[in-house]
Amino acid sequence: MKRFNRRTIYPAAALLLLLLVWEGLVRALSVPSYVLPAPTRMFAALWTDRATLASHACVTVLEALGGMGISLACAVVLGILMDANEGIKAAIYPILVVTQTVPMIVLSPILILYLGFGLAPKILTVVLMCFFPIVVSFADGMGQIDPAYANLVRSYGGTRLQVYTQVKIPYAMPALLSGLKVAATYSISGAVVGEWIASQAGLGYYLLRVKNSYALDKMFACVIVIILLSLAMNGLIWLIRKLFLPYLNKKRK
Repeated sequence: MKRFNRRTIYPAAALLLLLLVWEGLVRALSVPSYVLPAPTRMFAALWTDRATLASHACVTVLEALGGMGISLACAVVLGILMDANEGIKAAIYPILVVTQTVPMIVLSPILILYLGFGLAPKILTVVLMCFFPIVVSFADGMGQIDPAYANLVRSYGGTRLQVYTQVKIPYAMPALLSGLKVAATYSISGAVVGEWIASQAGLGYYLLRVKNSYALDKMFACVIVIILLSLAMNGLIWLIRKLFLPYLNKKRK
């Protein structure tokens, strides 16, 4: 309980102190809102534009969930192939690493050029940001399993498919969920990056629109929503872990 209090109360107190200092400095120095808005103005804008922000947030979340789903499906398939064949792993792994060196803001215009201005390029941007941590974590998780477990299944006449379904995939689930937690945090920002380039809805579109009107209070309100959604996506993976994999909690104790 004491540890829980430290992990929650201390960060909350530090954040509250930061907001109070921010508010006091802005008011004391009479900083214009188009330079740096006070936290009270940000939260006021968040409340005033709550309906608009909610509608744009729904679009962004849809893109993020779509990208996460595609990333997960592709990562599981490719992770199994990489674990089953060292040649495939040696050929694919360097390419996966190279893809992470290219900024998504550079790739987004290319994706829009080929895929148009619909949901496809935004979802693909999320996929490119989320796929790497999932597939690498999953493949590494299967690679770290003691070979004795797989040999035991084979000794009883188990097929390669049974080795994966009964041993490797279940034991790699903690690693897979760790990769999903990282990817979930990236998913919202990936969707926003895709919306920056060309879109007519979404938090990225809203952010650009209020930026052009120098409404910094609304910009910061949008950033707050993006942060909250990223935390919510991360919390969703935590909830899945808590509900469907209770044995993981026993291993951590």
